[in-house]
Amino acid sequence: MRIGILTGGGDCPGLNAVIRAVVRKAIEAYGDQVLGFRDGWRGVLEDSYYELTIESTRGILPRGGTILGSSRTNVYKREGGVQLVRDTLARHQLDGLIAIGGEDTLGAASRLGADSVNVIGVPKTIDNDLGATDVTFGFDTALHVATEAIDRLHTTAESHNRILVVEVMGRNAGWIALHSGIAGGADVILIPEIPFDIDEVCRLIRRRHERGRYFSIVVAAEGAVPKEGTMAVTAAGGFDDFGHPRLGGIGQQLEGWIEQRTGYETRATVLGHVQRGGTPTAFDRVLATRLGLAAIDAAHDGQWGMMTALHSTQIELVALAEAVAEVRRVPVEEYQRYAVLFG
Repeated sequence: MRIGILTGGGDCPGLNAVIRAVVRKAIEAYGDQVLGFRDGWRGVLEDSYYELTIESTRGILPRGGTILGSSRTNVYKREGGVQLVRDTLARHQLDGLIAIGGEDTLGAASRLGADSVNVIGVPKTIDNDLGATDVTFGFDTALHVATEAIDRLHTTAESHNRILVVEVMGRNAGWIALHSGIAGGADVILIPEIPFDIDEVCRLIRRRHERGRYFSIVVAAEGAVPKEGTMAVTAAGGFDDFGHPRLGGIGQQLEGWIEQRTGYETRATVLGHVQRGGTPTAFDRVLATRLGLAAIDAAHDGQWGMMTALHSTQIELVALAEAVAEVRRVPVEEYQRYAVLFG
């Protein structure tokens, strides 16, 4: 069998572990040939590729990022995109593609499957917001990075009696903010699923001061927004190829709002892309490897249009269409469960 593989969307710790697992099992167990397409769907559209071998994938397991490169290219925004994909597969006599990505990359994969292109998906996103799987690789690493940053910021906040706002990733889902905030002992956690009341945020901070705790840590997901009609939010501006607005700036805005209302010195720290980078955790390496091995098995079983997923402790196959049907968000009741810890 001849298989193509690509990595799309934002880079993510664990991508190289998937690539390595697919290549090693494809060649050692099945005698396949594997082509790696550069920069996600762009590589397929532009026929930019190179052959992946056991030798070329040695030593990549602990590396962050992706040796194939990535982009946010949308097949369906390119004129004749679907036919270009078909032409590339036919030119190289490929039996199908393994697409590793999040909701956008796999959303394109699902549509291509409906257009009779053989695709199998592998879920990745540090935001942990992809449906039909319990967890995505990359999330655990991002969570560890964010938690360590919060731990370090505690000492600075306490030393200077400051309010420190930590902006973490999370466009539509607040998994990183919630879990890193709980693990790091944050005093306020703001997530996209629940618009926040700035007056309540300031009340919690003032209460800490009244109790003799003259510093606070506020963790905010980049997609967090105030309740409608209470505050004006300034977006970073622009849209990506999938129509998502480019976010950024809620941390800086909270810095101004909190200091103005409380009179307490406030500073913002934006973790940004540091959450995506670096060595994946052991959990993410193992999960990514398991998903990759299952993906090449699924290809040989002819399970096109499916995605590998973690359900409890088992790797199973789910329909791509089901996986991208809706964003997996933090349930309101789960957030409320931790409210007693705030302030």
